[in-house]
Amino acid sequence: MSVQELQKEQAPKQAGFGPVAWLRWCWRTLTSMKTALILLFLLALAAVPGSLVPQRGVDPDKVARLYQQSPTLAEWYDRFQLFEVFTSVWFAAIYLLLFTSLIGCVVPRAATYARELRRRPPDAPRLLSRLPQSASFEADLDVEEAARRLRRLRFRVVTGDGWVSAEKGYLRETGNLLFHVALLGILLAVGFGSLYGYRGNVLVVEGDGFANTVAAYDRFIPGSQVSAESLQPFSFQLTDFKVSYQVTGDKKGQALDYTAHLKVNDTPGSPTRDYALKVNDPLEIDGTQTYLIGNGYAPVFKVTDGKGQVAFEGPVPCLIESKATMTSGCVVKVPDAQPSQLGFLLQFLPTSVPLTNGSYASAFPGDLNPEVQLIGAFTGDLGLRSGRPQSVYELAPPEVLKKLTPLVMGKNVPKPLAVGQSIDLPKGAGKLEFTGVKHWITIQTAYDPGRVPALIAAGAAILGIALSLQIRRRRVFVRTGKGVVEVGGLTRTEGSAAGFAEEFADIVKVLAAGEKDVR
Repeated sequence: MSVQELQKEQAPKQAGFGPVAWLRWCWRTLTSMKTALILLFLLALAAVPGSLVPQRGVDPDKVARLYQQSPTLAEWYDRFQLFEVFTSVWFAAIYLLLFTSLIGCVVPRAATYARELRRRPPDAPRLLSRLPQSASFEADLDVEEAARRLRRLRFRVVTGDGWVSAEKGYLRETGNLLFHVALLGILLAVGFGSLYGYRGNVLVVEGDGFANTVAAYDRFIPGSQVSAESLQPFSFQLTDFKVSYQVTGDKKGQALDYTAHLKVNDTPGSPTRDYALKVNDPLEIDGTQTYLIGNGYAPVFKVTDGKGQVAFEGPVPCLIESKATMTSGCVVKVPDAQPSQLGFLLQFLPTSVPLTNGSYASAFPGDLNPEVQLIGAFTGDLGLRSGRPQSVYELAPPEVLKKLTPLVMGKNVPKPLAVGQSIDLPKGAGKLEFTGVKHWITIQTAYDPGRVPALIAAGAAILGIALSLQIRRRRVFVRTGKGVVEVGGLTRTEGSAAGFAEEFADIVKVLAAGEKDVR
C-alpha cells in the first residue's frame, strides 16, 4: 500500500448532513433569540395594515364604501386578507412561529436558571487585587462577621477557610425569564380568546331593538369553541341617538360627541335599565362588551305602488359618501310593488343648500334642513328572488340593472324632497314620499375571555423588563487574616462596571465600619 493510499484511508470522513441534522438545525435556528426578535418585529409589522386598512370586524361601513369607491383595490385587499388582518392565515403563521420560538427559548433557559439558583457562589480567588474592583484595610474582622454584614446587604454568602464569597442580583435573570414567560402568556391569552370568544356587528335604527343571538347579527365571527348557547342573552332598544357638532370656527362640522340612549335588559325578564352608550364607554354585561363604532342617517320613506297600495314604509339606512357633510347615498328596493317592482337611487342631504349651478349639496353634517335628492327611479325585476345575495347599498347587479326601465333619470330629476313632500312617478307607476329622518348606529359586540389574562401578562412583561434592565448581577469576595482585610468585586452584567464602582465603595465602608447600607 502506498503512502498516499494509507493517508487517504486514515483521513477523517466528512460527516453527512442528513434529514435529522437539517431538522436539528431548523429547530436551533427557530428557537434562537435572534429569530424570536425577528418574529416579534414581523408580528408588529404585520399589525400595521390592521391600522391603515378598515377592518370588517371594526368598521364594516368603511369596507363597503371602499368597495363602492375602488372595487379593484378592495378586491386585492380582500385577496390578501387585509380586511381581516388579525384573523388572516399569514398573521396566524407569524403568531404560531413566534409562539414556538418562545417556548424553545424559555424552557431551556428556565432549566438553566433553576440549576443556577441551586449553585453556590464560587470560592474566593487568592489574589483579589487583580479583580476589576479591589480594596484593603486594617481591621480585626473575622469571616463570620464579614459574612453577617454581607447578608445584611442581601447578598447570598458562602464561607471558607479565611474567605467569604457573596453574590447578588439573581432577580436580573428572573426578570428576563419573567418577560419571556409573560410574552408566552400574552400569546396564550390571545389564542384562548380566539377559541372561546366571538365578535359580531349589527346596524340598528332608532326605535328598533337588538337581541344577542346569532341570527340578529349582520356579521358574526365566533371562535371555534363558541356555540349559539354561549352568547349572553341580553337585549336592548335604541330609543334615541344624539350627535353634537362644532358650529363655528375652523373646525365647523366636526363631531364633538355621540350618545346612543338604550333601554337594556341584562337577561330575559330582568328589569329594564337606561344606558348611555358612547364611543369610549361600552356597555358591558357579564364580560360581553358592546361598542358604538359608527352612525349615519336613515330617512323614512313611504312608497305607494301603481295599484294604490302601500308597498313599502320605513327607514332606509344610507351609506355615508362624505364624512364632512354626512351626505349619504340611499337605495330603496320595493319588491312587493304592483304591477312591477320599483327601485330608487337617492342622495340624502342633512343640511341642504342650493348651489349656483342649480344643484344641491349639504353644508353641515347635522340634520338642520334635511332633504332627499332623487337620482333615479326604475321599474322591473330587481333580481331579489333569484337566490343571489345582494348588497343593501346596491340597487341591483350591473347585468340586472341594464334590464330595468328608468322612470326618472338625468334631466327628469326633480328638486330635492323635504320632509312631508312626495313625487308621483311617471306612467302611473306609484308615488315616493319622504316622511321623516332617523339615525342608525353600528355596534360591535365582543366577548374575549383572554382579555384580562392578556392584561395581567402584559403587566408581568413590563415588570420583567424593568427588573432585567435595573438589576446588576455582581460578586464580592473577602479575605481576612493578620489584621488585614482584602475585598474584591466584579460585575457579571456587561456595561454596568461604572455603577458597580460606587456600590463597591459603599460595601467596603460597611465591612470596615459595620454601617448599614443606606442606598
